[in-house]
Amino acid sequence: MSIRAVVLGAGEGSRMKSILPKVIHPVAGRPMIDWVINATASLDPVQTVVVVKPDADQVVAMLPDGATPVVQPRQLGTAHALQYALDAIPLGADDHVLVVPADTPLITSGTLSEMAKLHRRTGAAVTCVTANMEDPTGYGRVVRDGWGRVERIVEHADTTTREREISEINGGVYMFDGSLVGEALARVERDNVQREYYLPDMVAILGAEGYGISAYRTDAEELSGVNTQDQLAHVADIFRRRINRAWMRDGVWMQDAARVYIDASVRLEAGVRIRPGVHLEGSTSVAGGAELGPDCFIRDSRIGPGAKIWYSVLRGASVGMDAEIGPYASLRPGAELGDGAKAGTFVEVKNSVVGARAKVPHLSYVGDAEIGEEANVGAGTITANYDGYDKHRTRIGSKAQIGSNTVLVAPVEVGDEAYTGAGSAITRDVPDGALGVERASQREIPGYAKRRKARHEAG
Repeated sequence: MSIRAVVLGAGEGSRMKSILPKVIHPVAGRPMIDWVINATASLDPVQTVVVVKPDADQVVAMLPDGATPVVQPRQLGTAHALQYALDAIPLGADDHVLVVPADTPLITSGTLSEMAKLHRRTGAAVTCVTANMEDPTGYGRVVRDGWGRVERIVEHADTTTREREISEINGGVYMFDGSLVGEALARVERDNVQREYYLPDMVAILGAEGYGISAYRTDAEELSGVNTQDQLAHVADIFRRRINRAWMRDGVWMQDAARVYIDASVRLEAGVRIRPGVHLEGSTSVAGGAELGPDCFIRDSRIGPGAKIWYSVLRGASVGMDAEIGPYASLRPGAELGDGAKAGTFVEVKNSVVGARAKVPHLSYVGDAEIGEEANVGAGTITANYDGYDKHRTRIGSKAQIGSNTVLVAPVEVGDEAYTGAGSAITRDVPDGALGVERASQREIPGYAKRRKARHEAG
């Protein structure tokens, strides 16, 4: 049995009230349509067609290789969308057509696999996926006959009062016999409340002709559709619980898993410890023994074993073994901290290398710099890296000691084991082992406070 997959992604999505097309809203770091296409890929379809609206450039740009976009010029219903998809599919004698809506990202490859097995085993003309839902409002209802066989599917807007009491809902996922789908599709009409061509009507059409109808019942959460922002949040919450449970089973400790947010693309090792308020996104990887949180945002970063990060933001950073970040540190793209290094309270590091066991403990900006091993950067230090036109680099040698409130005006170099005096503006290189000091001589003005007060009182 060969399978042609059709993903329906041309819905208006007007209830999302967003400038972003509905099907590319992110869920756990990936567009929701990507989750659906990935689930269908488990059936190894010979072709995957994605039905899109006109001017759906953003959607088309996010489609994986091998997925063919087909434009539905007018949105006249799901059966109408399938017709455009079939026009792009050269159906063979042994082909079967899988149809999945792009706004059901929770559907799993396991469910699709079991549905395909049932379809093959029963020889049905169509197999649909259903579930029992506590609150089925908005979903089509599955109407069965006295023998428990699927008779028809009724969209919510067209249900009678009695049909609305049915808890079994239709998930919009179907497998059609390719030799029958075209003829049945041609018989679908628009005699319904929404004046659309309904794909579920094909169930009744095929059943009335005496063809077999089968249904695979799955968990209701897999069929949760996304039409509004609150439904998107609900689906994202389910994904978060799925992801977190999987990582905890693999040996990751979470103090409060309900407050940990991990993209599907993130990689963790056993032994990672995560406290509440941690967000891990993109290509982030975290080695065993690292401790994250509370309250960290980390994207596209590599965290080494035993590192400790709390109350901090990291984007495109690399953190070595046993390094310490935070609280309230910001590591911007290109920040690299060596083993045992520290970026402490209110420290910002950008496009810089902080060597092994070097420390930037607090209140400093390090940009476009290289800090040698075991150097110490005092509080209030900044690298003045921008001259208004270009960025310049600062180099601080191994075991150098940078005094508090030093301004390093790049390009400049402080040598190995060199010092700078507190409050200095260093504009010239400091040789190895030397002390660089730049200060005006201090002087005292006796009686200043008394004279100042007198001037103020005199007006």
